[in-house]
Amino acid sequence: MSASSAISPPAPKEPVRASPAAPRRTHSSLQHLRATVVLLVLALLATGVVYPVLVTGIAELADSSVANGSILRDPNGTVIGSSLIAQNTSAPYLFWERPSMTDYNTTLGADTPPGPSDPALGALLNETIAYMDVAWNFSANHTLPYWLVAPSGSDLDPDLVPEAVLIQIPRVSEATADNSTLHFVSVIQLTDLVNSYITNPVIPYVGVTYVNVLQLDIKLLSLIGK
Repeated sequence: MSASSAISPPAPKEPVRASPAAPRRTHSSLQHLRATVVLLVLALLATGVVYPVLVTGIAELADSSVANGSILRDPNGTVIGSSLIAQNTSAPYLFWERPSMTDYNTTLGADTPPGPSDPALGALLNETIAYMDVAWNFSANHTLPYWLVAPSGSDLDPDLVPEAVLIQIPRVSEATADNSTLHFVSVIQLTDLVNSYITNPVIPYVGVTYVNVLQLDIKLLSLIGK
Protein backbone atom coordinates (compact mmCIF):
# COMPACT_ATOMS: atom_id res chain seq x y z
CA MET A 1 0.00 0.00 0.00
CA SER A 2 1.38 3.36 -1.00
CA ALA A 3 1.82 6.26 1.41
CA SER A 4 -0.65 8.38 -0.46
CA SER A 5 -3.40 5.82 -0.07
CA ALA A 6 -2.93 5.83 3.73
CA ILE A 7 -3.94 9.53 4.04
CA SER A 8 -7.65 9.93 4.42
CA PRO A 9 -9.37 12.88 2.78
CA PRO A 10 -10.27 15.83 5.07
CA ALA A 11 -13.68 15.81 6.56
CA PRO A 12 -16.04 18.34 5.01
CA LYS A 13 -16.47 21.57 7.01
CA GLU A 14 -19.85 22.36 8.37
CA PRO A 15 -21.35 25.47 6.80
CA VAL A 16 -21.15 28.58 8.98
CA ARG A 17 -24.55 29.90 9.71
CA ALA A 18 -24.95 33.66 9.88
CA SER A 19 -26.32 34.94 13.10
CA PRO A 20 -29.64 36.65 12.78
CA ALA A 21 -29.34 40.44 12.24
CA ALA A 22 -30.00 42.53 15.29
CA PRO A 23 -33.13 44.62 14.97
CA ARG A 24 -32.43 48.21 13.91
CA ARG A 25 -32.93 50.76 16.62
CA THR A 26 -35.59 53.25 15.74
CA HIS A 27 -35.56 56.87 16.91
CA SER A 28 -38.66 58.61 17.98
CA SER A 29 -39.75 61.96 16.59
CA LEU A 30 -38.91 63.53 19.95
CA GLN A 31 -35.30 62.33 19.68
CA HIS A 32 -34.98 63.77 16.17
CA LEU A 33 -36.42 67.07 17.37
CA ARG A 34 -34.03 67.18 20.33
CA ALA A 35 -31.01 66.54 18.08
CA THR A 36 -32.13 69.31 15.72
CA VAL A 37 -32.54 71.79 18.57
CA VAL A 38 -29.11 70.93 20.01
CA LEU A 39 -27.47 71.36 16.59
CA LEU A 40 -29.25 74.69 16.08
CA VAL A 41 -28.17 76.00 19.49
CA LEU A 42 -24.56 74.97 18.88
CA ALA A 43 -24.58 76.65 15.46
CA LEU A 44 -26.02 79.85 16.93
CA LEU A 45 -23.43 79.90 19.70
CA ALA A 46 -20.58 79.27 17.26
CA THR A 47 -21.62 81.86 14.63
CA GLY A 48 -23.39 84.39 16.86
CA VAL A 49 -21.19 84.42 19.96
CA VAL A 50 -17.87 82.60 19.67
CA TYR A 51 -16.92 83.83 16.19
CA PRO A 52 -17.83 87.54 16.74
CA VAL A 53 -16.07 87.57 20.14
CA LEU A 54 -12.98 85.94 18.64
CA VAL A 55 -12.82 88.29 15.65
CA THR A 56 -13.49 91.35 17.81
CA GLY A 57 -10.80 90.33 20.27
CA ILE A 58 -8.24 89.88 17.50
CA ALA A 59 -9.23 93.25 16.00
CA GLU A 60 -8.93 94.99 19.37
CA LEU A 61 -5.44 93.58 19.83
CA ALA A 62 -4.37 94.44 16.28
CA ASP A 63 -5.81 97.99 16.13
CA SER A 64 -8.39 99.08 18.69
CA SER A 65 -9.10 102.37 16.89
CA VAL A 66 -10.14 100.66 13.67
CA ALA A 67 -12.05 97.98 15.57
CA ASN A 68 -14.17 100.66 17.25
CA GLY A 69 -15.18 102.44 14.05
CA SER A 70 -12.19 104.69 13.28
CA ILE A 71 -13.68 107.41 15.48
CA LEU A 72 -12.40 110.97 15.07
CA ARG A 73 -12.44 113.60 17.81
CA ASP A 74 -11.93 117.35 17.77
CA PRO A 75 -9.20 119.02 19.87
CA ASN A 76 -11.61 119.07 22.83
CA GLY A 77 -12.12 115.30 22.66
CA THR A 78 -15.66 115.44 21.28
CA VAL A 79 -16.54 112.71 18.79
CA ILE A 80 -17.26 114.34 15.45
CA GLY A 81 -17.38 111.37 13.10
CA SER A 82 -15.51 108.50 11.56
CA SER A 83 -12.50 108.67 9.28
CA LEU A 84 -14.37 106.28 6.96
CA ILE A 85 -17.38 108.55 6.34
CA ALA A 86 -17.36 111.98 4.69
CA GLN A 87 -19.40 114.89 6.01
CA ASN A 88 -21.21 117.78 4.37
CA THR A 89 -18.64 120.57 4.70
CA SER A 90 -19.42 123.87 2.99
CA ALA A 91 -17.56 126.41 5.15
CA PRO A 92 -15.21 128.42 2.91
CA TYR A 93 -12.32 128.13 5.41
CA LEU A 94 -12.36 124.30 5.24
CA PHE A 95 -11.49 121.83 2.51
CA TRP A 96 -14.54 120.40 0.82
CA GLU A 97 -15.41 116.76 0.35
CA ARG A 98 -16.76 115.07 -2.76
CA PRO A 99 -20.46 115.71 -3.36
CA SER A 100 -22.93 113.03 -2.31
CA MET A 101 -26.26 112.07 -3.83
CA THR A 102 -27.46 110.96 -0.37
CA ASP A 103 -26.01 113.94 1.54
CA TYR A 104 -23.57 111.54 3.27
CA ASN A 105 -26.45 109.75 5.00
CA THR A 106 -25.33 106.24 5.95
CA THR A 107 -28.92 105.06 6.47
CA LEU A 108 -29.93 105.77 2.88
CA GLY A 109 -27.10 104.19 0.94
CA ALA A 110 -26.75 104.32 -2.80
CA ASP A 111 -28.20 101.89 -5.30
CA THR A 112 -25.61 101.87 -8.03
CA PRO A 113 -23.16 104.55 -9.14
CA PRO A 114 -25.01 106.92 -11.48
CA GLY A 115 -24.13 106.84 -15.16
CA PRO A 116 -23.08 109.88 -17.17
CA SER A 117 -26.60 110.31 -18.57
CA ASP A 118 -28.34 110.05 -15.18
CA PRO A 119 -30.43 113.25 -14.68
CA ALA A 120 -29.83 113.14 -10.92
CA LEU A 121 -26.07 113.13 -11.46
CA GLY A 122 -26.32 116.02 -13.91
CA ALA A 123 -28.35 118.04 -11.43
CA LEU A 124 -25.84 117.34 -8.66
CA LEU A 125 -22.88 118.34 -10.85
CA ASN A 126 -24.57 121.57 -11.92
CA GLU A 127 -25.44 122.40 -8.32
CA THR A 128 -21.89 121.69 -7.15
CA ILE A 129 -20.26 123.74 -9.90
CA ALA A 130 -22.71 126.62 -9.39
CA TYR A 131 -21.95 126.68 -5.68
CA MET A 132 -18.21 126.68 -6.34
CA ASP A 133 -18.64 129.47 -8.87
CA VAL A 134 -20.22 131.66 -6.17
CA ALA A 135 -18.21 130.63 -3.09
CA TRP A 136 -14.94 130.03 -4.87
CA ASN A 137 -15.04 132.77 -7.53
CA PHE A 138 -14.48 130.20 -10.26
CA SER A 139 -14.87 131.22 -13.88
CA ALA A 140 -15.69 129.13 -16.90
CA ASN A 141 -12.00 129.02 -17.83
CA HIS A 142 -11.04 127.02 -14.75
CA THR A 143 -10.82 123.23 -14.81
CA LEU A 144 -11.96 121.42 -11.70
CA PRO A 145 -10.66 117.91 -10.93
CA TYR A 146 -13.27 115.26 -11.63
CA TRP A 147 -13.00 113.89 -8.08
CA LEU A 148 -14.05 117.22 -6.62
CA VAL A 149 -17.35 117.50 -8.47
CA ALA A 150 -18.40 113.83 -8.89
CA PRO A 151 -19.70 111.56 -6.11
CA SER A 152 -17.93 108.36 -5.17
CA GLY A 153 -19.46 104.93 -5.66
CA SER A 154 -20.51 104.72 -2.00
CA ASP A 155 -21.48 108.42 -1.67
CA LEU A 156 -19.57 108.36 1.64
CA ASP A 157 -15.91 108.33 0.61
CA PRO A 158 -13.96 110.95 2.63
CA ASP A 159 -10.85 110.67 0.46
CA LEU A 160 -9.76 112.91 -2.40
CA VAL A 161 -6.78 112.71 -4.72
CA PRO A 162 -4.13 115.33 -3.78
CA GLU A 163 -4.74 117.57 -6.81
CA ALA A 164 -8.41 117.94 -5.81
CA VAL A 165 -7.30 119.15 -2.38
CA LEU A 166 -4.34 121.31 -3.42
CA ILE A 167 -6.52 123.31 -5.81
CA GLN A 168 -8.65 124.42 -2.83
CA ILE A 169 -5.73 125.98 -0.94
CA PRO A 170 -6.10 129.57 -2.29
CA ARG A 171 -9.78 129.62 -1.38
CA VAL A 172 -9.15 128.30 2.14
CA SER A 173 -6.30 130.74 2.77
CA GLU A 174 -8.34 133.68 1.51
CA ALA A 175 -11.29 132.66 3.68
CA THR A 176 -9.13 132.67 6.81
CA ALA A 177 -7.80 136.12 5.88
CA ASP A 178 -11.29 137.56 5.36
CA ASN A 179 -12.67 136.25 8.66
CA SER A 180 -11.52 138.29 11.65
CA THR A 181 -12.47 135.52 14.07
CA LEU A 182 -10.03 133.05 12.49
CA HIS A 183 -6.27 132.74 12.56
CA PHE A 184 -4.82 133.41 9.13
CA VAL A 185 -3.18 130.41 7.44
CA SER A 186 -0.97 131.15 4.44
CA VAL A 187 -0.84 129.23 1.19
CA ILE A 188 2.59 127.87 2.11
CA GLN A 189 1.32 126.63 5.48
CA LEU A 190 -1.70 124.99 3.88
CA THR A 191 0.43 123.35 1.20
CA ASP A 192 2.70 121.85 3.85
CA LEU A 193 -0.35 120.71 5.79
CA VAL A 194 -1.94 118.98 2.80
CA ASN A 195 1.34 117.31 1.84
CA SER A 196 1.64 115.91 5.36
CA TYR A 197 -1.75 114.22 4.98
CA ILE A 198 -1.07 112.56 1.63
CA THR A 199 -1.31 108.78 1.94
CA ASN A 200 0.41 106.57 -0.62
CA PRO A 201 -0.83 103.07 -1.50
CA VAL A 202 0.56 100.23 0.61
CA ILE A 203 1.89 98.54 -2.52
CA PRO A 204 3.54 101.02 -4.93
CA TYR A 205 1.60 101.55 -8.17
CA VAL A 206 -1.33 99.51 -6.82
CA GLY A 207 -4.07 101.84 -5.66
CA VAL A 208 -4.48 105.60 -5.56
CA THR A 209 -2.68 108.28 -3.58
CA TYR A 210 -5.25 110.14 -1.49
CA VAL A 211 -5.94 112.64 1.26
CA ASN A 212 -8.52 112.02 3.97
CA VAL A 213 -10.28 115.39 3.87
CA LEU A 214 -12.13 114.91 7.14
CA GLN A 215 -8.92 114.30 9.08
CA LEU A 216 -7.31 117.22 7.29
CA ASP A 217 -10.14 119.56 8.28
CA ILE A 218 -9.95 118.51 11.93
CA LYS A 219 -6.31 119.53 11.99
CA LEU A 220 -7.12 122.74 10.14
CA LEU A 221 -9.75 123.67 12.74
CA SER A 222 -7.06 123.66 15.43
CA LEU A 223 -4.87 125.93 13.28
CA ILE A 224 -7.52 128.53 12.61
CA GLY A 225 -8.78 128.56 16.20
CA LYS A 226 -12.21 126.99 15.72
